Amino acid sequence: MIAALTATIIAPAQAGSSGEPLLPATSATFPKVATPQLLDPEAEPILSQPEATDPQDQADDAEPAVAVTAPLSDMVAQLRGSEAGSRELECLAGAIYFESKSESLTGQLAVGHVIANRAASGRFPSSYCGVVYQRSQFSFVRGHSMPYIPRASQDWKDAVAIAKIVDQKLQPSPMGKALYFHARRVSPGWRMARVGTLGNHVFYR
Repeated sequence: MIAALTATIIAPAQAGSSGEPLLPATSATFPKVATPQLLDPEAEPILSQPEATDPQDQADDAEPAVAVTAPLSDMVAQLRGSEAGSRELECLAGAIYFESKSESLTGQLAVGHVIANRAASGRFPSSYCGVVYQRSQFSFVRGHSMPYIPRASQDWKDAVAIAKIVDQKLQPSPMGKALYFHARRVSPGWRMARVGTLGNHVFYR
């Protein structure tokens, strides 16, 4: 590259035919050759630095973290909302709402975990919606839809929060690996292992 630059600089002087005197090298004005700025003095690439990201901008877009050691009531207060965020969570929240909206938060949590336990068991459909809409499993289901839900109600917002807690495994099930439950007022005579009773529901596996 040095040779090429030198040739470019001196060639016009050597080829001159106008008879003009040649200037000494010490007084000649050489054209400035632009040098690439791609390399630093150590011949390492100069990489552009990424723009700094304000942590606050990221925090505004993310859902606030929930402390896993917080009481259930605090988690529900933080995650409560009218929108579940996905169809799967809609199905889970709907089952919690229709099956246990009159129960305590712990009772609703137990019902929500039954849905999740079924989806993970390999014995039922592998999704929340598949479990909820499985034929002849939940009496509130009408075909492949749910009845009207008043989404501004406190009960629905609580059910949405419980669904998120179950889905994110923020609280364990108070009824362990239970896969079934029924209201205490009925006696279906199930031949299953009874896990326990919570509120108005009896749980089995």
